[in-house]
Amino acid sequence: MERYEERLMAAYVRGMARQNLPLLPPPLMETPLELLSAEEIETIFHAGEAAGLKLYYFKKKELLPRVKAVLGFLRSVQPESLLDVGSGRGVFLFPFLTQFSWTQVTAADILPRRVQMLQAIADGGIENLTVLERNICQWTQEEELFDVVTLLEVLEHIPNVEQAIANAVRLARRFVVVSVPSQPDDNPEHIHLLTRDILADQFTRAGCTKLHFDGVNGHLILVAGK
Repeated sequence: MERYEERLMAAYVRGMARQNLPLLPPPLMETPLELLSAEEIETIFHAGEAAGLKLYYFKKKELLPRVKAVLGFLRSVQPESLLDVGSGRGVFLFPFLTQFSWTQVTAADILPRRVQMLQAIADGGIENLTVLERNICQWTQEEELFDVVTLLEVLEHIPNVEQAIANAVRLARRFVVVSVPSQPDDNPEHIHLLTRDILADQFTRAGCTKLHFDGVNGHLILVAGK
């Protein structure tokens, strides 16, 4: 079990059990995650394995340099709330949930299968996680809902980058944090190469007055302050 993020893994299995799997015994379903014993967590793990769930998502991994850089910045600002756009497989979200258990987190993704996985984690006991199936380009109602909005390895996939940035800035009270590839690659889903000049222009026009750029292993990182 030491190879897994036990709390997230157990929450996922319990959440999936609520959705469509044979139920675990009531104590394993209802006990707060932090009160589960090592034996109970192992029982939950084996139930997930037997059900064919993809538990490898919750294996502990060496953090990517770009994720380390973003987490380091977030530790310096201690956000009370965060919107993570395009949470996907949790490359950033899972370490953030582990390290920032007090932050209210909203994870938004457009892919139903990703939303289902994330919703299971919330349903299974990660109480500070809210999950939305939503396109950032179509989010037009609210303003300044979150201390921080993260767009990590997302903008290069979005056709309407200008609208995505404008909405992210509008939703953020303090900062928008971005990471994008800094070099051309052969990923057919990457439809833009967003340079420092392009991002500076777009975020300035969206209303950000403080822009800080950094580079990490083939990725450009931007912290845009309002």
